[in-house]
Formats: sequence, C-alpha cells, structure tokens
Amino acid sequence: MHGMGTIVNCAAILLGGSVGLLFGSLIPERVRGTLMHALGLAAFSIGLGGFITAAITVTPTGLESRYTMLVIISLVIGTIIGCLVGIEEWLNSLGEKLNRRFSKSDGSSNKFAQGFFNASLLYCVGAMAIVGSLNDGLTGDASTLYAKSILDGVAAIIFSSGFGVGALFSILPVGIYQGSITLLATLLQPLLTEMVIQQMCAVGYLLIVLIGTNLMDISKIKVGNMLPALFVPLVYNVLLKLF
Repeated sequence: MHGMGTIVNCAAILLGGSVGLLFGSLIPERVRGTLMHALGLAAFSIGLGGFITAAITVTPTGLESRYTMLVIISLVIGTIIGCLVGIEEWLNSLGEKLNRRFSKSDGSSNKFAQGFFNASLLYCVGAMAIVGSLNDGLTGDASTLYAKSILDGVAAIIFSSGFGVGALFSILPVGIYQGSITLLATLLQPLLTEMVIQQMCAVGYLLIVLIGTNLMDISKIKVGNMLPALFVPLVYNVLLKLF
C-alpha cells in the first residue's frame, strides 16, 4: 500500500513520544540535557557522513568534491526564499498555537514550540525522508521509511522527555511532507534522476549538521529558513533541461 511508510513513521513518533512523556520524568534533568546533546551529536555525525558520501568521491588522484557550487547556490537561494517567506517564524507560531490549543497554560509555550520545531526539522530533513517517500510512492517499497521509523521513534523518546508534548505534534509536518512526496512521486519520477537525488541529499545532510549543532547548543541557526534549499537542485535541473 502506497503511503504506509509515512503512516508507520508517524505511529512510531507517537509511540516513542508517548513513552518519553510517561517515563521522561523518571530521568533526571541533567541526564535529559545530556541526552539531547547526544542526539545532537548523532545528528551532526549522520549529517556530516551523509554529506561526504553524497558530495565527495574517491578518485585515483585523491578526493574530489561534487556539486560544490550547486550546494552553495542552493543554500543561498533557499535561505533568501525561506527568510522572505518566514518559514521558521511560521513554524514557531504554529507550535505556539498548538500549545495554546492542546497544552495546559503553564508558561511552557516556548518549550512546546521548541520541541515541535526541532523534532519536525530532524524528522523531515534528510535523505531517508526524501528517498524513502519517493520509493514508497513509486514502487510501494516502504522499507527505508520503516527503518527511519525506528530511528525517529527512539529520537521521539528523547525529544518528548526533554521538550514535552510539543514533540508529538511533529507528526503533522512529517505526515504532510512525506505524504506529499509520496503522492507526487509519479509526477516527479522523470525529473528525479540519481544525480538530482544526490544533490538534494547533499543539501539535506548539511542542514542536519546544523540541526545537530543547534541541539548541542553550539549555535542558534535558523535552519527552518533554509528548507527551500532542498528543492533548488530539482528546480535547477528542470531549468537546465528546458534551456
């Protein structure tokens, strides 16, 4: 069944998040903070390793980088678009609205929004979300998303124990984002060559690196405003074919 991968992914986040909510209070605050840093370190290493795999090749003369200029252009154009649209501000505002609607008014709106925002970014940005959703839509093979579900479920335990119920609401953007890619996969199939997917993944992995530094409190970069950069390689290759 097409789309089952996204459904299982959302269910895993709900399950993991519920476990974190139920038993997170048993974990001392200092341990929860360190776990969040550990999750950030894991995201950083996954992002860095993924970028090296996607954008660097080994040649007889040494290492050779690929797509360097396209990645830079994608980040610049994507960030400009994201800042003009105000994606990060919109996501934070959505998190605050969800908090007022579904959470008790206990002065934790910022914590709720942070949990919603950080979890949403980590789950949506990256190769597994893109490639897994495409495979699910094109062939019905959801194995990549099933593997992603396990990782996301474990991360949800840490997120919900540290940020609370806001992390559970990340299933909304996950469902919309991955579900849309799955639904559009047939239409996008002629455009999504292996090279285009590698280029999109290279940008996505760099964003995961930044998410990791944010989770480790090393930086406070507005990664949300960079999200359009993911799709610049696709647009670039479409324009290249047209002109």
